[in-house]
Amino acid sequence: MHGWIILDKPHGLGSTQAVGAVKRALREAGAGKAKVGHGGTLDPLATGVLPVAIGEATKLAGRMLDSDKIYDFTIAFGTQTDTLDLEGAVIAESDVRPTLAEVEAILPRFTGAIEQAPPAYSAIKVDGQRAYDLARAGQDVEMKLRAVTIHALTPVRFEPAKDETLSSVTLTAHVSKGTYIRSLARDIASALGTVGHVTMLRRVKAGPFTLDQAISLDNLRDAARERAIAQLMLPLTAGLDDIPALSVTPQEAQALRQGRTLVGKPCTQGLLLATEGETPVALVEASGPEIRVVRGFNL
Repeated sequence: MHGWIILDKPHGLGSTQAVGAVKRALREAGAGKAKVGHGGTLDPLATGVLPVAIGEATKLAGRMLDSDKIYDFTIAFGTQTDTLDLEGAVIAESDVRPTLAEVEAILPRFTGAIEQAPPAYSAIKVDGQRAYDLARAGQDVEMKLRAVTIHALTPVRFEPAKDETLSSVTLTAHVSKGTYIRSLARDIASALGTVGHVTMLRRVKAGPFTLDQAISLDNLRDAARERAIAQLMLPLTAGLDDIPALSVTPQEAQALRQGRTLVGKPCTQGLLLATEGETPVALVEASGPEIRVVRGFNL
């Protein structure tokens, strides 16, 4: 079995636990042992699109990690927690509440190329240790700024407090890899002269995959019992919808499977998906007259 299962990850479940649930479902469905990996970590607090790669699709998981993501998230104003979400202890409070107009006016400052400090409660390594382990041990963790890109940031819902101010606001963010939504929420609140934390975080798109393609764990378990998981899987090529196809002959496919370079085959330049008929052969890079293998598939 080679392809993708797109989970609608529930609240409270870590990404590694979600991958474990897919492995158990595959075993129950009689699929035997298979390589399984995810295409982008989601915090236990977060819900939504979690691409799970199976078999040869795991070779594309790294590419999925590098893809853009879209999130819906809610910032509650007035309190900040040490984890920057609902699960942490309150470390700062403020009586200041912004208006919707003030929120809308501040968002352009957080759109485009920005720098942000990741949360101390994150899996980033600091001096060889996970930042969240150091934070839980009570150590002060200095997180270095990192460059990310916020392609779009739009308010979609808000909760009025009083005098036209807001107790919370829900935003949609289209972001580059490496963006921490909890940090974004913290920094937006700070720019508004208050503090805040994330109370809801839902990923609605990861790379080419959306919530429309996502299934619940309950549906996955039902499919496993009915030996029907294959019907829920998307093909390996679903993760490559943005890559042009390059048709190759059986002889050329054999050469690529052996890692050899093709020379003199006219084609579009750049990254391509070489296919023999309907079968993916390899991701290749065309540069000038040469076509070199980037990632081969054993199909």
